[in-house]
Order: sequence, then structure tokens, then C-alpha cells
Amino acid sequence: MADKKPADAKKAASKKAEEKKLARFVGNIKRYFKEVKGEAKKVVWPGKKQIVNNTLVVLGMMLIAGLCIWGLDSILALIVNTFLRQA
Repeated sequence: MADKKPADAKKAASKKAEEKKLARFVGNIKRYFKEVKGEAKKVVWPGKKQIVNNTLVVLGMMLIAGLCIWGLDSILALIVNTFLRQA
């Protein structure tokens, strides 16, 4: 009988420790979402003028990048075709 009491005490302590871990985990999750909500309130959304401006900048950069890639592709294709004709 004396052997069972320490084992039961260990089980009870272990169970209590697991409950504390779970409670701390749930508390951390709650705190995380509370902080996310607080940070979301600080977000400053752009106005219509800024959205249009940013969209035009992105489209312009896409056009420039596309033209650069097309130009490099054309030059490299010309070089490869020249080498293949000579071979």
C-alpha cells in the first residue's frame, strides 16, 4: 500500500503539470490573437489615388521587365541560330 501512494502522487503531479501546460498553451493562443487584433487596428489602408498610382507603377515595371526579357531572348535566339547554321 505504501508503494502505491507515491506512484499515485506522481501521477497526480504529472496530470496537474499537463493541465498547467495546456492552460498556458491556450492562454498563449488567446494572447496571440488579441495582439493580432490590436496590430490590425493600426493598419492604415491606402486611398484610391495611392492604389491607382501603385497599380500603374507595377504595370509599368511589368512592361519594362517583359520588354527586357523579350529583347534578351531575341538576341540569344539569334546567337544560337547563327551558331547552328554554321555547324
